[in-house]
Amino acid sequence: MVDDLHSPRHAPRSSVGSLRVSPLCLGGNVFGWTADQSESFAVLDAFAAAGGTFVDTADSYSAWVAGNEGGESETIIGRWLSRRGRRREDAVIATKVGAHPDFRGLAPATIKRAAEESLRRLNTDHIDLYYTHFDDESVPVEDIVTALDELVRAGKVRETGASNLSAARLAASLDFSARESKAAYVALQPRYNLVSRDSYEGALADVAARHDLAVVPYPALASGFLTGKYRPDTEVSSARSGRAAELLASEHGRRVLAALDEVAGTRGVEPATVAVAWVAAQPTVVAPIASARTPEQLPPLLAAADLTLTQAELDTLNAASDPAQSA
Repeated sequence: MVDDLHSPRHAPRSSVGSLRVSPLCLGGNVFGWTADQSESFAVLDAFAAAGGTFVDTADSYSAWVAGNEGGESETIIGRWLSRRGRRREDAVIATKVGAHPDFRGLAPATIKRAAEESLRRLNTDHIDLYYTHFDDESVPVEDIVTALDELVRAGKVRETGASNLSAARLAASLDFSARESKAAYVALQPRYNLVSRDSYEGALADVAARHDLAVVPYPALASGFLTGKYRPDTEVSSARSGRAAELLASEHGRRVLAALDEVAGTRGVEPATVAVAWVAAQPTVVAPIASARTPEQLPPLLAAADLTLTQAELDTLNAASDPAQSA
């Protein structure tokens, strides 16, 4: 049974700018890839039934699959919203621009055309949270921010965010927004989990904290590695098992897995629950992103909202995952 995110045990839902969001953000990268439309609908139904509202996708998902063009995940989410009769205000849909095969980069004209296509696929008149997917250093931050600001002023986007952006470019974007009264990024989506900390911690985290950005990290489970299903003596058939195999072969990955097992065993929960709870416990983090291919994979992810790690447990996980130890 999927836990209820509206249970009184949960703290009030957090905010991303003006958007109220659930404590877990459901990753839509698997929709149209490892989960077909029927399977995706089942996951979305279960997530919504548990009180989940925050769903993340991108216009490029899943262009890497043979025969796909990109936008498959958005299309599935749009169909789900329509066919399930979901009230649009009950869902917070985040998508991204910049990596679709037909709309690469962040030139202002590209952003605007890509936004129209995302709106069409999502079958909606607005995008709740619109991220730049990857930076495009060939375009000045002033041009990118201005293009996004125009979408906000037109009512097509409610809030904007950035993903995979350097600390310097993020700070420059925020400074320009403040100076010119443009819609500013309210969210940052960095790669950040127990086996990938150094890409966020440090300068980027400092900028996020200084500007009070809502941080929505991906992928909380490190492509499934932190679920604990990957073991030296276990063969797992998965489209994402390559990255997990690399981590399992590393001393760093095995050390993190051992610490996860220790904390999970003490608390009587699954390793995935601990992994998501660790991300959620980090400063500025509002909602970790984790994906599920089936409804059965959701409960340990949702359970993280009820798991408050002790300082001793955080210390154990922090020591095991210390980036300095992985060099």
